[in-house]
Amino acid sequence: MKRRPIFGGAVVLAGLAALFVAADHIDAPSAAGSTADIADFFAFEPNEGSPNTVFIVDLQSNVLPDLAYGSFDEEVLTEINIDLDGDLVEDRVIQAIPRSGTMYFFLSDSPRTGTSSAVQADSPIGSVAISGPSATVATTTDGVRLFAGPRQDPFYFDFFQFNAVIGGMAPEGFLPPGEAADTFDGANTLSIVIEIPNSMLGTPTGQNALGVPVYKTWVTTNRKS
Repeated sequence: MKRRPIFGGAVVLAGLAALFVAADHIDAPSAAGSTADIADFFAFEPNEGSPNTVFIVDLQSNVLPDLAYGSFDEEVLTEINIDLDGDLVEDRVIQAIPRSGTMYFFLSDSPRTGTSSAVQADSPIGSVAISGPSATVATTTDGVRLFAGPRQDPFYFDFFQFNAVIGGMAPEGFLPPGEAADTFDGANTLSIVIEIPNSMLGTPTGQNALGVPVYKTWVTTNRKS
């Protein structure tokens, strides 16, 4: 799948509200191969000085181009957790859960902390049809933009050369950019994307290396028991 912009606007690195990249592709056996498997998490301003923040969660990344692709698991709830007071406990939670081809989003300001969670159905943000090959974006009356569906895996990694180096079979070491192969080129993830006004989240209390205010944020997936 070729990557195409989902939301308009360029990402300006100097003005990032936050950028977190977690590339732990292929998680523990109980999560691997399902949309409980978190691959990447990004949070940033869509444009420098924007009053909005974009959150992107990439799930289930271990699918090569010639294999059939899966779909969002209706037993898995994805949560974007936001700490607003510096205690590393979530104060806002954006929830996303699929049902019958639609991704539903909720925003809670009274989240349940700990190892269990529940859908905050009384705090809806909006919903969007889960995309196929063509991207579908929904915009709510509050100015929130939503997307859910397959996208090209953003992770660039020469997996086979890495294994050769680790196994002592590549004395030349890692290959230079012009010779390295992107093993994940053409592979897909299932992505959940939300662009949301900061006014709906609260004031960020963190600060990045550039001195820009940032949200302290992390993502979790929860499987129904």
